[in-house]
Amino acid sequence: MGSMDRDLRGDGRSGGPGGWAPDLKRWGKPHYRAIAEALSDDIRTGRLTPGTRLPTQRALAEALGLNFTTVSRGYVEAHKRGLIEGRVGQGTFVVDPARTARSGGVEGAARTGPVDFTMNLPPEPDAPALQATMQASFAELSGHLNNLLRYQGFGGTDEDKAAALHWLSGRGIAAPRERLLICPGAHSALSSVLGQVARAGDTICAERITYPGIRALAAHLGLRLVGLPMDRHGVDPDAFAAACTKVAPKAIYLNPLLQNPTTATLPRTRREAIIAVARRYAVSIIEDDAYARICPTPPPSFAELAPEITYYVAGLAKCLGAGLRLAFLVAPSPRSALPLGGALRAATVMASPISTALATRWIMDGTAEAIVRFVREESSARQRIAAALLPAGSYTADPHGFHAWITLPEGWTRSAFASQGRSAGLGVVGSDPFCVAGTPPEAVRLCLGGPSTRQQITHGLEVLAHALEGSPALASTYI
Repeated sequence: MGSMDRDLRGDGRSGGPGGWAPDLKRWGKPHYRAIAEALSDDIRTGRLTPGTRLPTQRALAEALGLNFTTVSRGYVEAHKRGLIEGRVGQGTFVVDPARTARSGGVEGAARTGPVDFTMNLPPEPDAPALQATMQASFAELSGHLNNLLRYQGFGGTDEDKAAALHWLSGRGIAAPRERLLICPGAHSALSSVLGQVARAGDTICAERITYPGIRALAAHLGLRLVGLPMDRHGVDPDAFAAACTKVAPKAIYLNPLLQNPTTATLPRTRREAIIAVARRYAVSIIEDDAYARICPTPPPSFAELAPEITYYVAGLAKCLGAGLRLAFLVAPSPRSALPLGGALRAATVMASPISTALATRWIMDGTAEAIVRFVREESSARQRIAAALLPAGSYTADPHGFHAWITLPEGWTRSAFASQGRSAGLGVVGSDPFCVAGTPPEAVRLCLGGPSTRQQITHGLEVLAHALEGSPALASTYI
């Protein structure tokens, strides 16, 4: 057996057959830090050589008589120091000290350090050819900087609107330019729509568990937000009808595809039932179709099924990149688009010409579709990792989405689970910011797009899987 990538065998240091299991008492430090110190010392003295595969976190926890989270924190600390690295499907290995020295200890931390599952953004493209194409687009824009740094006419150029309509056509939406507005992000579009369809004190319906941004906007505008019951397919149309007779909402806000946070998708039949109710009670539909291009075979949009009552918002942040603050807003009619344009102009002056020009270029030259393909394929790969590691039935997700909704087992509270994650260097979001009405469920949102590598995904999900399979009492660190 060669010196690289070899398994540890019993070396007599701890008397166990499972490999490396150091005596932590000699370090006089918290156990997780002592694990990192022991690794550093054994690598320095040659007892651990580069390429050696370490015990799994579960095996080391059993060997040392520690809980899984403590060992996980120890491995995270060692990753931060550049001592070890994780390899998807293979395990955790000792890193060459010379390589760590060259990278200043940052390389290992960047790959497999603390894992943030809190921010819901798409995986970042790392394919060299695609990255080169994206970077070339920036370079090409530099030849037009003087023009892009000036004030532009509101709503984008004719070329920008043509690109936006081309993008929307891929979702089955055909709208005249008079109904289209180019906005500096979905948030500004939603704010303008809410300001047009309702006034302070009016009621807006939404999913009971919904996107936190709509809660913030409703509060800012003084609107009453009423949460509607949901099941695995989304909002209950009968509950929507009952709300229409009871509270007379001005509009219903829906994130109907790969919903944030529950991942539910409204099927066509339910969309048609909601449209029938909205028409009966003269209620506008606000469709936040943030994930439309991620799903390869989405149901038809509300804007396609009922264009005359739907305000359609298609942001680019969730399909191309969170920093590309641009959204396409389609109003129900040219007449309704006019005051929307005035509100957007008053609040934002214009969408960034640089962002708009970049999006236009990417849409028209095919780069945007290439990014979407990457995001879809990488998201699917990460969902497969989640399916392999998380307990069956513990969460809901879409195979093409990049977030998941974990329903916690009995005994866990969302705050305790989030705290347990933080102690192991993981970030998840409890259900509280998503809940419009009633007691928030014991659930958390898990975002798989934020961590930069599949190694980080694997490490983080291993920790969460262990917590979901174990007793919450075992996670307590209080004495």
